[in-house]
Amino acid sequence: MAVEGDPRASANKSLGDAVDDLPIFNVDNLQSNIKSIYYSRTFLSIIGGVIAGIWGFTGFTGFIFYFIVMAAASLSLAAKAKFSVHAYFDSWSRILVDGIFGGLMSFVLFWTFAYDIVHIF
Repeated sequence: MAVEGDPRASANKSLGDAVDDLPIFNVDNLQSNIKSIYYSRTFLSIIGGVIAGIWGFTGFTGFIFYFIVMAAASLSLAAKAKFSVHAYFDSWSRILVDGIFGGLMSFVLFWTFAYDIVHIF
């Protein structure tokens, strides 16, 4: 039996407090939130690629435009979550970096397609 002031009691108490401080997420809600991030990044990749093609970006400037669009998407997703990301996701990296390179191929596809239609044909 632990007595108040006993070092074993404080060690057990701090271990119990650490377990109580772990965040609990509903898996279905977390997966739904992650899917919405991927869908929004894919949609913005397509729209960004069309805009970059229409505006005539070539080479490195098109890729810079893509990363600017993805940075704006990350900022807007964090603002949508009212910057309390841990209420909706398990880490900040879900909003900041997940799915950034997944939409790059869609961006390049629609970038070259729109550029060819507007500037070549």
